[in-house]
Amino acid sequence: MIAGLQKMTLLDFPGKVACTVFLRGCNYRCPFCHNSELLGPGEDQMDVEALLRFLKSRQGLLDGVCITGGEPTLQPGLPALLAQIKDLGFLVKLDTNGTRPAVVKSLAQKGLLDYVAVDAKNGPEAWAATVGLETVDLAPVEETVRFLIEGNVDYELRTTLVEPLHTEESIRQLGAWLMGLVPGKKPKKLFLQSFVDRDTVPFAGLSAPDPEAVKRYGAILEPCAEEVTIRNL
Repeated sequence: MIAGLQKMTLLDFPGKVACTVFLRGCNYRCPFCHNSELLGPGEDQMDVEALLRFLKSRQGLLDGVCITGGEPTLQPGLPALLAQIKDLGFLVKLDTNGTRPAVVKSLAQKGLLDYVAVDAKNGPEAWAATVGLETVDLAPVEETVRFLIEGNVDYELRTTLVEPLHTEESIRQLGAWLMGLVPGKKPKKLFLQSFVDRDTVPFAGLSAPDPEAVKRYGAILEPCAEEVTIRNL
């Protein structure tokens, strides 16, 4: 289940000193994924007991633990893992693509989540291509985001901008989608971040939009969330 551990990060959990735990498996195949080696089955790099020993050694030094992937909500052992992490006194942040709303709701209702980051991949018409699938059902993602917008746990939405997957039209569609999720209530925080190429990215030929395009996308989306922030411009 545990495919990797970053022992400290100042970036992954806003305002917190944290570590990041990578879980294996994903139901998307995003062509720009940085963690493509985690998509399918493979050898675990660490067992739960070893992770808990590490966390015990970091009590008082780390504020929280980021759980990412892959898609962590696919792991049946996730609730038990988060309960053990919380028992050690750490805050928990979950990174998710939002496709498993029942899992997110259950974890939140059990008090196992302090912060959730959900990927708002693209406008609805471009979502499938952006996640590497022929078709996609957005209803589960919408259910997850509505649950968060309604104030059940602190959260952010984030969009990784990639050429040629994102266009001005797809960004306008994304904005309309965000505004329509909970009538009369905008998402709290939306972060835009430019794609950064790495050796682990499964497809060649992708790039970050030019900075002026990113600024235009930010301006289009600014009315669609309470706070829109551009990262790594």
